[in-house]
Amino acid sequence: MGRHKLSESNLRKLDKPGIYSDGDGLFIRIRKGGSRQWFFIFKRHGQRTEIGLGGYGQGTAPVSLALAREKADAIRAKLARGDDPKTERKPARVVTFADCMESLLEAKAADWTNDKHRAQWEMTLREYAKPLHPLPIAGIVIGDVKECLLPHWQKRPETADRLRSRIQAVIDYGIAHGWRTAGNPARWKGLLDKVMPARKKLQRGHHAALAYAEAAKMMAKLRESSGTAARAVEFITLTAARTGEVRGATFAEIDVDAKTWTVPGERMKAGKEHVVPLSDRALAIVEAMRQRATGDLIFGGGVDGRPISDTAMTKALRLASPDKTATLHGLRSMFRDWAGEETDYPREIAEWSLAHHVGNAVERAYRRGDALDKRRKLMDAWADYCVAGSSGSVVAMRRVSA
Repeated sequence: MGRHKLSESNLRKLDKPGIYSDGDGLFIRIRKGGSRQWFFIFKRHGQRTEIGLGGYGQGTAPVSLALAREKADAIRAKLARGDDPKTERKPARVVTFADCMESLLEAKAADWTNDKHRAQWEMTLREYAKPLHPLPIAGIVIGDVKECLLPHWQKRPETADRLRSRIQAVIDYGIAHGWRTAGNPARWKGLLDKVMPARKKLQRGHHAALAYAEAAKMMAKLRESSGTAARAVEFITLTAARTGEVRGATFAEIDVDAKTWTVPGERMKAGKEHVVPLSDRALAIVEAMRQRATGDLIFGGGVDGRPISDTAMTKALRLASPDKTATLHGLRSMFRDWAGEETDYPREIAEWSLAHHVGNAVERAYRRGDALDKRRKLMDAWADYCVAGSSGSVVAMRRVSA
């Protein structure tokens, strides 16, 4: 069967309804009323298939004779390769870091211990890892990761460390799904630790902490305020708890008779329930907040029932603290410094008060019985140290013995 039987000149003259061949499967159909449509017919495995190629000389995208022949040639080429002409050959999908990141975040949705943890992961990856977003996950190299980390490496070391760890998790996810065959360029040991610049060792776990000698001044200033944020900061200081543990604290978690606060495992960093001994002042704060509460939260942030925000607490801390660089997390460091330098309590008692794991499982089980009583004595001594200066005077207290 020959090709190119039609020409532009005779196409313009054709007006009788019917089907006219250009050869080798390309046809034009002329209908009553004058409309003209190109189509291609082929047979495979005894099955006839017709593919429309567009209208001739009509519509917003008219198909000329030359274009119809070009489309026909493309179909013939697919048939020669054994491909299905009706299926568009799409380029292989390139999985980018952003694609992999979103898949990982979706997969982890059921694993978050709390909304704050989820938000931290999302913000770190979506904002700080943005330079990696358009890069194919298969092609990311150590230099790409290094450039992404450098803007935060010296100024925000803890943020940089978390960013590196989360970038590594995204790339590991890509490797696990077969989107990358090379190793992980975000791995620290033996890889990034060889190329990242040295940085100064940060004190107190990277969180600026108020000197414990200034604790009494800060507590006195906090007590001058009647705001919820000030009470929350005071409670954080007295309990050496993390901000997330305090923000979500409810009245049901408080045992007034036993003078304890039981923090459920889902709000603890280690995922295990933690019992906090409460000093008289800490209990007084709970009772004062109970009088004004509109919901279950001890430190509710307003009529909408949400917990007090970290921002509000940080503002209250900065207003009260002699050191304006002090952070909320640094209040835990302040307590730890005091316990280590001004008391004779064993190290593990101070660490347990901070809900840190000390020793192996056998040691922890063995000491569980008397640890609460010892922690209570330590926390009462800490409260005395903090509250004794409520008049604003500098307090010099004797060393506390266990």
